[in-house]
Amino acid sequence: MNTLLFIRENVRWLLGGLLLTIFSSFGQTYFIALFGAEIRDTFSLSHGDFGGIYMVGTLASAATLVWLGRVVDSHAVSTVAFYVCVALSVACLAMSLVSSVWMLVLVIFALRLFGQGMMSHIAMVAMGRWYSAERGRAVSITSMGYQIGSGVLPLIMVGLIGLIGWRASWVLAGALIIFIATPAIYLLMKKERLPRGQIPAADLAGGVRQWTHREVLADPLFWVMITGVLAPAFIGTSVFFHQVHISEIKGWSRELIAGSIAIAAITTILFSLLSGFLIDRFSARQLLPTFLVPLGVANLLLGWVDIPAAIVIYMLLHGISNGISNTLFGALWPEVYGTRHLGAVRSLIMAAMVIASALGPGVTGWLIDIGIGFESQLIGMGVYCLLTAGLMLLVAQALARRKD
Repeated sequence: MNTLLFIRENVRWLLGGLLLTIFSSFGQTYFIALFGAEIRDTFSLSHGDFGGIYMVGTLASAATLVWLGRVVDSHAVSTVAFYVCVALSVACLAMSLVSSVWMLVLVIFALRLFGQGMMSHIAMVAMGRWYSAERGRAVSITSMGYQIGSGVLPLIMVGLIGLIGWRASWVLAGALIIFIATPAIYLLMKKERLPRGQIPAADLAGGVRQWTHREVLADPLFWVMITGVLAPAFIGTSVFFHQVHISEIKGWSRELIAGSIAIAAITTILFSLLSGFLIDRFSARQLLPTFLVPLGVANLLLGWVDIPAAIVIYMLLHGISNGISNTLFGALWPEVYGTRHLGAVRSLIMAAMVIASALGPGVTGWLIDIGIGFESQLIGMGVYCLLTAGLMLLVAQALARRKD
C-alpha cells in the first residue's frame, strides 16, 4: 500500500501513537537532563550523586513496569493511556515542587515510569497488535514522536529555563499533558483498530507461535538479543544525561549540543521511515545486525575528537542507529514472539531497557567521580557496540533457521 494512502486510512491510530511518543519526552532522559545543572545546584549534588538518584528512581520504575505493562493486554489502549497521561502530568507538577532528595527520587520514579516507560509501551504495543503486514510502517511513523520531541523540546526548554526558571517550566509541561495530550490521545485511540486480544490474520497465516512471557524468558536467543537491544538505551541515556558535562570537558556551548540534537532527530526520522519500509519488505530480524554499527562509530568519534564538528557527526550517526532501532524494536518482538501476549512480553523488554537507561547515568557518573573520564568511557562503549553487532548477525541467522 502507498505510504500516503496508508497514513490517510489510519490517521487516527497513527496520530494517537505519535502523540504518545511525543509526550513521553517529559519522562525521557534527554529532557530531565536539561535541568541537571539546576537540580544539582539546588540540592548540592555531584554528578555521581545525581546519577545515583536517577538510577534508583529509574530502576524502581523498571521493576514496576514489569507488572504494570501487562494491563494493556486486558484493558482498552485508550483507557490505559488516559490514566497514564494524568499520572505523568501530576509527576511534572510534583517536579516543580520538589523540596528534598527523597522527594526527587519519587518524582524521577514517576516521570520515568509514566513517561519513558508506559507512554512508550502503550504506543508500541498498540502498533504491534493493530498492524501486521504494515507493522514496520506503523511503528516507524509512531516512533517519529521521539524525534519530534527531542528535536524541538531541548531548544525550547533551554530558553524557558532562562526566562521563567526551571520549576515553572515543569508546571508548563504538566499543563500541556493534562490539557492537550490527555483528551487528544483518548479520543484518537478510543476506537481500536482490532478487537482486543485478536491475533492479526497475517500472524496466524504465517504460523507465528504465540509465546508467553515465561516462555520468552526461557528462550536463549532472547537473552542474546538483549545484549544488543540494551546498548542504545544505556549509551543514549548516558550521553544525553551528561550533555552539560560534555560541553564542559570539550569546551562546547550548551546551545551547540542542544541544537545538534535536532540533527539526530531529523536523521532518526528519515531512517525510521526507511527501516519501516525495509522491515515490511523483508523482515525485522534481517535488520538486527545493522543498528549498532553507526552508534559504535559515533561513540569512538566523540571519545577521540574535540572539534565542535564532532558533535554534529555524532548526532548524525546516533540518529541513524536510533532510527533503525526505534522501528526495529517495535516490529521485532511481535514478529518473533507473536501478538497474543505482546503487552506482557514487551513489558519485560521495556523494563530491561529502562534498567539499562537507569544504569547509564549512575555507572558513568560514578566513573567520572572516581577519575575515569567520560571520553574514555565513550571509547569503551563504541568497541562494545561493534563487537555486539557481529553477535546480532549470528542471532539473525538463528532466528531465520527457527522460522524455517
